[in-house]
Parts: sequence; C-alpha cells; structure tokens
Amino acid sequence: MKKLFILAAALMSLSACSTTEKGAAVGAGAGAIIGGVATNSVAGAAVGAAVGGVAGAVIGRVADNPSECYYRDRRGELYRAACPKG
Repeated sequence: MKKLFILAAALMSLSACSTTEKGAAVGAGAGAIIGGVATNSVAGAAVGAAVGGVAGAVIGRVADNPSECYYRDRRGELYRAACPKG
C-alpha cells in the first residue's frame, strides 16, 4: 500500500509539469533504474539519472511544439519554422 501511495504522489506531481519537465523526470527515473541495474552501483544509477534526465528534457522540449520543425540555414544556424503540410 505504501508503494502505491508513493507512486500516486509521484504521478500527481508530474501532472502539473510541462512536457519538457515530464520528459526530464521520466528520463531521469528510467536512467537511474537502468544505470543501477546495469552497473549494480549507486554511481551507475546517478550517471544513468543524469543522462536520462538530459535526454528526456530534450525529447520533451521537441514534443512541446509538434507543429514546428527544426531547420538549419546556410550558415548552419538552427531555427524553427512551421512544418510542411502533408
């Protein structure tokens, strides 16, 4: 019962976050679990959480604007614009 309560509290805390924050939280959690299991150490879990959090935040940020695409101009600079239709 205690685990269910903790899980419910964690899910409710994520419900008010932006997509970027949700992605970072999910990525950090998954990274910590995978890193801890793969290395069987706390340091591995910490590294996994850091890498997963960054990756989740990047994915969440891109998911915030599904109708916008990322392009590079002639100088190689990144910019966003509306995605082509179709």
